[in-house]
Order: sequence, then structure tokens, then C-alpha cells
Amino acid sequence: MTYASGRTYLDADSHIMELPSFLNDHADAAMRGRLPSFVFAGSGKMGEDKIAELAKRGCHDPSTVAELVALGDGILQGPKGYGALGAFERSERTKALDLLGFTQQLVFASFSTGPVFSAETPELARGAMRAHNRGMAEFCADDDRLLGVGAMTLDDVDIALAEVDHIADLGLAAAWIPHRAPATGSPGHLDLDPVWARIVERGLVAVLHIGGSTLRMPEIWTRNGRPLAKDWLGGGENVRGKDLIAVHHAVERFLGVLVFDGVLERHPDLRIGVIELGAGWVPSMLDRLDSVLHNFRRMEADLDSLQRTPTEQIRAQMSFTPFVYEDVGKLIQASHSDLYLFSSDYPHIEGGRDPLGRFESTLTGIDEDARERFYCGNFAKLRSAMHNVA
Repeated sequence: MTYASGRTYLDADSHIMELPSFLNDHADAAMRGRLPSFVFAGSGKMGEDKIAELAKRGCHDPSTVAELVALGDGILQGPKGYGALGAFERSERTKALDLLGFTQQLVFASFSTGPVFSAETPELARGAMRAHNRGMAEFCADDDRLLGVGAMTLDDVDIALAEVDHIADLGLAAAWIPHRAPATGSPGHLDLDPVWARIVERGLVAVLHIGGSTLRMPEIWTRNGRPLAKDWLGGGENVRGKDLIAVHHAVERFLGVLVFDGVLERHPDLRIGVIELGAGWVPSMLDRLDSVLHNFRRMEADLDSLQRTPTEQIRAQMSFTPFVYEDVGKLIQASHSDLYLFSSDYPHIEGGRDPLGRFESTLTGIDEDARERFYCGNFAKLRSAMHNVA
């Protein structure tokens, strides 16, 4: 018996928990030792000493694997983070997916995109990209159900074009792009058109994901005369309640700029997944963008040149994963059933211990066609652009 059964489930968000030497292990020879190591013990109830032990072994010990496999369809009730089955070792991940029952899942990094997205020099950025992407391809190589996600930036057009090709040549399914302004200007700048075109040409999907821009509210907004609360995992590196007020602001701005700069109209085959950034803000974004277009197109030639409304563009070319605590039924009723994707966030604790149950509880009164779109149909539409894997 698997956790998921009775229909096809396509999981739009899962993760690898990278071991500390992940980047250097996969770096070009000239970059080896120059890229950072990392351990985030807050990602699960496991200390740094235990993670160092796992890194030395490269896998869980056989008795632990047996205990985790014995959880069966209750696998999500077990350990999270580094303690989860298949968190960092690929043959264990195949066992985990056998128990989860998902037909396929996108696989994102947890920590190693930081050096990609915020490198101090183009050389370090490119070195981190190449190492990250090799590591992701290696993890996903032996199981067709694992759709690996590469990472790149738009800061340098030549580097971006080269990395799109590298990501595709590695057999990865998607390119994770940080949802911040590139170094040279708008993400809708005409100079970046060759990059968007190459993403389409090489059969990749562009994805935006939490961590692609600042997670936390600027420190000044936390000064309220009272002690700073611990984050929801009990530490200091994850989000707090105030942070979630604004976590979608950067991605909403990024997407709106793409629409109004005409990127989706110039590249109608481009597909974009917006992952682990919630979706409660999506209906209001659609209304706001349509209203701006209606009220400003007479004064702005760029807006007047758009042939489709923002809602039409976004419905055709974008998809969004709700957080596990969001009401998917209300989102569908407030907008459109072709926008939203199921995700588990495995093995991160943020995905909860019964994401299917929690999502299903919000779908009362939603017809079967819309449910099917949420659990697999909308992902399949996104996947149709993944020529490497579809």
C-alpha cells in the first residue's frame, strides 16, 4: 500500500537535502575547494554531528533504512529533513517514492542554490551553477520519476545561455531562476529574449521557488520593542509569521514585470512553475494586472501592444503550488482550476504529514475535473514543455 493511491499524483515540489560537500564534490577541477560547504541542522531534528556522520557514510545505515521502509504508507509520519528516507541518497529516494506512490516529482535543492544566486563574482556564480546542476542530475539519474531542477541566473546573458544548454544536456527538466531583478535590469529586458527562447528550445520549464529572493522581512520591520520570536522550527534561519506577510511580494512583482514587458507574448511556448511561494495571492494578482492593463494601456504603448490580458497569459503559461494550509477549493472558485498544482515538499517538514488529506479537505464541492487538474493535469501541462523527460 502506498501513501498516494486511487489516481495519478504528480508532485510539483520535493527536495534533496544536500550533504556539506555537495558543491565541491561536483565542481569543475579549477573550482574545487573554492565553493562553500554547508549544514543546516535546523532542517529536521538532527544535529551537525549526526549530519557529519551521514556525510561520511553517504547514506543512512541499513538498520535505519529498514526502519524507514517499514513505515510503508505512513512514510510521511516519519522523520523529516536529513532523517527522511531518500533525503540525500538516490537509491533510498527510489524506495521512498515507491512508498509515497507519486508518479513523478520535481526535485529541487535545499541549500546549494545560495552560492548560485548570490555569488560575489561571475566566475563563482558559474562555478556554483555547474556544480549544483551536476549534483542534481546525478541524484535523479537512475529513476525516471525524479525530474531534476537545475539552477541559473539571468545576470549575464552569455553565462545564462551556456547554463541553459548545460542544464538540458544533463537531462534535467527545469531551470530555477531567482525572482529578483537581474544585474542588468528588468527580467523582461529585450537582451534576455535569447535566454527565454533557449529555455523553450532546449525543452525546459522555468521555475521560481522560495529561496530565489529574500525570505525574511527586512530587520527594521521586526523592531517592535519586544524580544524577537523564534522561527516556526524553533531556530533563527527560517521564516516567522511576519515574513509570510510579504513572501510573495517579490515573485508577484517579477511575474507582473514579465507580463507587462511582453515576455510571455514573445515566447508563447514558455512555461513557468511558481513553486512553494503559496497561491493565496494569485486571484488578486490576476485582478490587479488586468485592471492595470485596462486603465493604463491608452497611455503606455508597451501595454497597448499586448494581445492577451494578463489573466489569459498566466492561465496559458504559468502554474502555482498552494501551501499545504491554503484552501485550494476557494482558490479555484476565486480564479481558475487550471492554475494550481499539488506538491508534497518531501522531505521538508513544511509539507506536513498528510498533504493529500489537508488539500482534499478543502476540495469539498469541487468537481472531479478540477480535482484531476490539481493532482495531475496541470502538472502534465507543465511537463509537456519538458522535452527532455516528457
